[in-house]
Amino acid sequence: MITAVFAGSFDPPTFGHLNIIERARTIFNEIHVVVAVNNEKKCLFSPEERLSFMRELTQHWQNVSVHKWEALVVDYARKVGAGVLIRGVRNTGDFSYEFDLSLMNKGLASDIETVFLPTEPRFFVLRSSSIKELAALGGDVSTMVPPVVVKALKERFGYDSFLTK
Repeated sequence: MITAVFAGSFDPPTFGHLNIIERARTIFNEIHVVVAVNNEKKCLFSPEERLSFMRELTQHWQNVSVHKWEALVVDYARKVGAGVLIRGVRNTGDFSYEFDLSLMNKGLASDIETVFLPTEPRFFVLRSSSIKELAALGGDVSTMVPPVVVKALKERFGYDSFLTK
């Protein structure tokens, strides 16, 4: 049985994140989605809000569980007996960053492998920071994030509805 960990800030969760989870859950027996808490990173949503989003969005997948973690992801993986870290990549810039991170993680935990899953082309431009910026300006993000996240973004930025063309 292979257990894998997919960690991220998920601020906010996107359809791209969900696509990686959906595909990974067909490859691995068990997926632990880890909402990583980094107090140095300025997030729009609290760790509890992000945890709630991810739990709601993944509840229909029986082999997926969601957890919050405030330390090294490799330590979480060791704690749950996971042998794989999943990293989603959209482009060569992502790959370069994620490759360097995988080398650091390999140095910290030589028994844990990193698997890179390229995004499906339709999710190529879904970057959480861009989505937050677009939402803050009143742009329509409904094709980029699930409805629960659209609702939360509208509330956070004070919009009754997002602007559309």
